[in-house]
Amino acid sequence: MSELIWVYAEVVEDKITPTTLELLSKAAEEGTAEAILLGPAPDDAVQTLANYGASKVYRSADPVFRDYLTLPAVETLAGLVRKYQPALMLFAASYGGRDVAAALSALLDAGAITDVGDFALKGGSVEATIPALGGSYQNTSTLVSPGTKILLVRPKSFDARERAQTAAIEEVAPPSDPSVRKIYVRERVTVQREGPQLEGANVIVAGGRGLKAAEHFDMLRQLAELLGGAIAATRAVVDAGWVPYSLQVGQTGKTVKPNLYIACGISGAVQHLTGMRGSKTIVAINKDPEAPIFQFSDLGIVGDLFKVVPQLIEEVKERKGR
Repeated sequence: MSELIWVYAEVVEDKITPTTLELLSKAAEEGTAEAILLGPAPDDAVQTLANYGASKVYRSADPVFRDYLTLPAVETLAGLVRKYQPALMLFAASYGGRDVAAALSALLDAGAITDVGDFALKGGSVEATIPALGGSYQNTSTLVSPGTKILLVRPKSFDARERAQTAAIEEVAPPSDPSVRKIYVRERVTVQREGPQLEGANVIVAGGRGLKAAEHFDMLRQLAELLGGAIAATRAVVDAGWVPYSLQVGQTGKTVKPNLYIACGISGAVQHLTGMRGSKTIVAINKDPEAPIFQFSDLGIVGDLFKVVPQLIEEVKERKGR
């Protein structure tokens, strides 16, 4: 009998998150995948979860899970875990996922591993692989304690694979204890994005401190638009206020895995590499021939980005007939 693996499904901007689908696909490969979907969600959410591996979905559409943070979800999950005893529960390493997983781990006294890049179930224990130093090394951690194990998994760790199937649905009652209604969401603010979402972009043009000023991001936007991609930035650029945090790639930002990643004026600090090293092709533009980014690039251009990028823009325009 295959091991029971649960995935905590997240909904952002009325869509099941890509990381949720990645986790379900991996769970279905390792055992019997089931999903927990709490709070309002799109009408096709259950079928979407089934399409990516969920054989069963535990469902409650009660708005308490949306309007009150963490505690209602933790109370409900704890009850379900005690009843069904899954071998493993997977959470995305998102803000919401980290909050719920940490509280659930404490409440159940269950072992948890964070920042996971891969895992395997072996004889009642779980072995997790954790990338370190920008992916240069892989550490292995094992949970051998009895009961449900908890893993927080990095985005883009697995490929989301569709499959033709349906899922059974078990309705879940929301918690009635008023003590879980302590942290109320008063307001939600949507950050305006430029171009495609970073997480799903096939092409990303990223800028670092070598751009020298916020206005120089305009040429990166132009190149990204021509290539049908998105722009991104390093933490130093975000901290300087040149672009919003939503564009940050790295250890404390987003993890991306595009087909093409063009790094402009980026030195290649470990913290940034952590978020983009999985890109299929990396092109680096930097005037410093000793920049660490070149060690991880498929193509390196040693030169002044203020000369190289405009030339790239003109070349792409010419090939597109613009």
